[in-house]
Amino acid sequence: MLSSTDFTSASWELVVRVDHPNEEQQKDVTLRVSGDLHVGGVMLKLVEQINISQDWSDFALWWEQKHCWLLKTHWTLDKYGVQADAKLLFTPQHKMLRLRLPNLKMVRLRVSFSAVVFKAVSDICKILNIRRSEELSLLKPSGDYFKKKKKKDKNNKEPIIEDVLNLESSPTASGSSVSPGLYSKTMTPIYDPINGTPVSSTMTWFSDSPLTEQNCSILAFSQPPQSPEALADMYQPRSLVDKAKLNAGWLDSSRSLMEQGIQEDEQLLLRFKYYSFFDLNPKYDAVRINQLYEQARWAILLEEIDCTEEEMLIFAALQYHISKLSLSTETQDFTSESEVDEIEAALSNLEVTLEGGKADSLLEDITDIPKLADNLKLFRPKKLLLKAFKQYWFVFKDTSIAYFKNKELEQGEPVEKLNLRGCEVVPDVNVAGRKFGIKLLIPVADGMNEMYLRCDHENQYAQWMAACMLASKGKTMADSSYQPEVLNILSFLRMKNRNSASQVASGLENMDMNPECFVSPRCAKKHKSKQLAARILEAHQNVAQMPLVEAKLRFIQAWQSLPEFGLTYYLVRFKGSKKDDILGVSYNRLIKIDAATGIPVTTWRFTNIKQWNVNWETRQVVIEFDQNVFTAFTCLSADCKIVHEYIGGYIFLSTRSKDQNETLDEDLFHKLTGGQD
Repeated sequence: MLSSTDFTSASWELVVRVDHPNEEQQKDVTLRVSGDLHVGGVMLKLVEQINISQDWSDFALWWEQKHCWLLKTHWTLDKYGVQADAKLLFTPQHKMLRLRLPNLKMVRLRVSFSAVVFKAVSDICKILNIRRSEELSLLKPSGDYFKKKKKKDKNNKEPIIEDVLNLESSPTASGSSVSPGLYSKTMTPIYDPINGTPVSSTMTWFSDSPLTEQNCSILAFSQPPQSPEALADMYQPRSLVDKAKLNAGWLDSSRSLMEQGIQEDEQLLLRFKYYSFFDLNPKYDAVRINQLYEQARWAILLEEIDCTEEEMLIFAALQYHISKLSLSTETQDFTSESEVDEIEAALSNLEVTLEGGKADSLLEDITDIPKLADNLKLFRPKKLLLKAFKQYWFVFKDTSIAYFKNKELEQGEPVEKLNLRGCEVVPDVNVAGRKFGIKLLIPVADGMNEMYLRCDHENQYAQWMAACMLASKGKTMADSSYQPEVLNILSFLRMKNRNSASQVASGLENMDMNPECFVSPRCAKKHKSKQLAARILEAHQNVAQMPLVEAKLRFIQAWQSLPEFGLTYYLVRFKGSKKDDILGVSYNRLIKIDAATGIPVTTWRFTNIKQWNVNWETRQVVIEFDQNVFTAFTCLSADCKIVHEYIGGYIFLSTRSKDQNETLDEDLFHKLTGGQD
């Protein structure tokens, strides 16, 4: 028998602060507990002592000193290591969060602060009806993001009241499983593939979702363009180092919001983190396509990615076209029924290209590997040498390119033969100047081997460019994506080709355009407003007949064709180096870039990685490649875990296939990105 003194010595007092939802101040509750009491028992005692009748099912214990949730309710206090000095908070797991979407719209919704970010983002995307949530994540904005905005606010006497889309009634509020809303795994189309509006058969679904028909339109349609003043007031990175700072705030997908110090009602950015867009389908992805278009649009306008002036005008023309269609009330009548089948077929082709998927034609993959052979001009840069091109006979087969002095010598030894697997392929094109060039950066032991090819005309360029791009990914021209890639390159070149013969836009159309809204501030400063408007309207003639969703997909495709597309930058210091470098992380490779010049130094393909890990003591990322090649670096602009997660995340996304439907192996994601051996 235990005496009362024995009992009191085995138990102790535990003070728990209770986060009452209906009261402003938190209250302390003192419990008498013992080390063998499980966490569930502590919460039961707590609720009994509070003695307020309400639903406590979403509440859990948060340990402030250890910065962790006590979610394993069957664990005892001893097992967790909780003692009398522990500061515990009894608080709801779901709290309000403000999210700024890629279209800069602010939404306010209830999110789990106890689930890992990977799961929280999945729940957010289901509420917003965005498929493939694994491509997105949450970004904590840096001080630079608000820098210019604050300067402007000082001059404003009246505060700007922002229109916030409130989704507080979201199904996650009670902690129950997320209602699908419009999110569907069925093959029933839920959006019109032409204009992106929800089809009538899915209207009844809105009753179960906080995403009403009106709210869905806000997310699926492009917002009116920002004024040139507002655009000039936003933060624009000027260098690779500036761009690296933008990527420092990605949250750790393997930890919860609370564990990463995120406060209730804090503002975060929801962004596409991984530039590997799988299975883009206009019938299901109106919101996803629009948000992707908006992220691409802002990357162009704020010069987060570089493009030529010619390309800027194409992007401007597409933006103007999309803006006009989005504002039009007659969008649904834009195409006649007879055109729908052709457009769906075109969208289907475009879809294959955007997702890098395979077409159904299997015969192409089992025939002999085709080859290209033609006269091209070659230039190999050397110091103190003018840029002089010399003509050779080129042969492209498998993933290799060889060149000979002339066609008659093709059966002999080539002047040089180069394998393009893992190389960088950069377009060097000026359609107006009839310049069709391809810049190749081929990885060699001591850096990059640089060469320029010059083609005579569009068709030749499209064939050779597509072959080079596929070869860089380890694919041959027998791959089913080769012909669609050729057609897409030709289509993009035609968009660049100004149609001087086309009818000049009417004065009325000229009047309703503010051209500075559609180009970067730096581009706007170079031209007078009327001149810029005329050039945008001239480029618009080539896209004027496009339906709304196809125009957005074309914009995304043009964005994907830019040389810097998909590169996320970090400032790093490589082991043994005395200077800082930029590390570019892409969907299939890592690139070491000279921070001063911006020139790529070395490329490593993910396919050649044997293993990678983090030395948590030295905060160093160590990567081992084939042939016993090692590299190691410390991150200077962000936590090393962020870069580690990027590498593992891209490798995880490469394992997806359409056979999996939409189920993901979350354990595999955490295994590849967690940084633990």
